[in-house]
Amino acid sequence: MSDNPLASILEMDGEERYDYFLDAVVEERELWILVNGDNHFLKIVSEEDGVGYLPVWPAEGFAADYAGPSGDLSPKAISLPDFFKKWVPGLSRDGLEVGVFPGADSELWITQPEELKQDLQEVLSGSF
Repeated sequence: MSDNPLASILEMDGEERYDYFLDAVVEERELWILVNGDNHFLKIVSEEDGVGYLPVWPAEGFAADYAGPSGDLSPKAISLPDFFKKWVPGLSRDGLEVGVFPGADSELWITQPEELKQDLQEVLSGSF
C-alpha cells in the first residue's frame, strides 16, 4: 500500500474506482472534468471501437494528476445539479458516453450519461 492516498485509490480496478467515484461525488455534490485554455472539455475517442467519451473524476486532485504537468489542461468542477440538468442531456444528444475515473491501469468504466445519473441518484437516495 502506498503512502499516497491518491495512488492507492488510482490502483483500484475499474469497478472499485466507479464505486469510489459515486460515493465521493455524492458527498461533495460535484464532479471534475478537464478543459483546455479555450474552456473546451477533454473528449477521448477510443482507438478500439471509436466510442467517444467524457472522462470525469471525483476530485480536483485526480483530474490534475491525469492532466499531468503540461499545463494544457486544467480541472474544472461541475455541480451535480448542472451535470444532471445540462451535461447528461447534452452528452446523450451528442452521442458521447462517460468514462468514469480513469486511473493507473487501462481499465475504464464507460457508461451512458443516463445510467451514471441514475446510479448517482440511487446513491443520493441511499438505496444503492
